[in-house]
Amino acid sequence: MGVKIITDSTSYIPKELIEKYDISVISLSIAIENDTFREVDMNNEEFYKKMDKSDTIPISSQPSVDEIYKVFEKHVKENNDIVGIFISSKMSGTFSTACLVKNMILENYPESKIEILDSKSASMQLAFAVITAAKVAYDGNALGEVVQAVQKNQERSRILFAPDTLKYLKKGGRIGGASALIGSLLQIKPILTVVEGKVEVLHKVRAKKRAIQTMLNILFEDVKKYGFGEVTILHINCQETAKKMLDMVKKRFGMKVKICDISPVIGIHVGPGAFGIAYYTKDELKTRV
Repeated sequence: MGVKIITDSTSYIPKELIEKYDISVISLSIAIENDTFREVDMNNEEFYKKMDKSDTIPISSQPSVDEIYKVFEKHVKENNDIVGIFISSKMSGTFSTACLVKNMILENYPESKIEILDSKSASMQLAFAVITAAKVAYDGNALGEVVQAVQKNQERSRILFAPDTLKYLKKGGRIGGASALIGSLLQIKPILTVVEGKVEVLHKVRAKKRAIQTMLNILFEDVKKYGFGEVTILHINCQETAKKMLDMVKKRFGMKVKICDISPVIGIHVGPGAFGIAYYTKDELKTRV
């Protein structure tokens, strides 16, 4: 008996960590033109090429009740407790569906222990919370301690990104407070973040180079104030930009930094050419925007 961690495919956790910590990943899906794919089965490079050529923006969909139920039931039958951590409830219905499934499981298995957590984010910020939970569970800690570790990580993490255009966020309805930028973006490169699960504007600059430096300055200042935890560079089809950011972070901190493609379900709302960083600090971040 132990604590098993369940998340969704927008966390984009490396395969080796999924296997090491036995993390269950439930896939969202994407419909593009006449085809529907599970996100976990997609090749990112091929998907974004197809997206570029398509006349319509793809549509994402959450996992079904049945898909989530089967994963939950498997762990419950093995006498495990469950901590589920999912994409922001303001970005997807996955969290709400997981809560519904939790109640269904409790009706059939009243002795089971399940906690469902809203990550209030996605991509690597979600991944940081999931990996934190998995490590704590792997060390044999109880459900309450796993939940507490996730909550502490959420208080210390931040994601910053700059889309090449806001049209994807606007069309997908994920733009939140960034909507004020629509119509005034001819020469503006917005730096966005996620606050309480919604996309918000952090800064507005006028060049890609300035956007990169502004993001890194925020990271450097946060680390100076709150200590260094971990950082990952994010991008969609702009490897050179990601490599440049990686080199600047490595030069500053002298440690290993990862580069991660932004996964398709998030990518269809952010759009090709987006780049950013996700990180967490040693101590709680006091300022979000």
